[in-house]
Amino acid sequence: VLQFFGTAECHFINGTEKVRFVERYFYNRLQFLMFDSDVGHYVGFTPYGERNARAWNSDPEGMEYKRTAVDRYCRHNYEVSTP
Repeated sequence: VLQFFGTAECHFINGTEKVRFVERYFYNRLQFLMFDSDVGHYVGFTPYGERNARAWNSDPEGMEYKRTAVDRYCRHNYEVSTP
């Protein structure tokens, strides 16, 4: 069975003072692509991931949308995710 999945993670330090958004993509348990808001662009870990990173990083609108995920996705949902 082949498996593809992605995750979206929010890492909070001092509440919402320092927030990091990380999106990861896996195929058969091997991470092939990642976006890290601290880095600001996609990074590929396999030849397939590197091709995807080049393509996605070259889309200015898509990258702006991804870079704003810290506010739109993480900070927006902070109160839901805290006890």
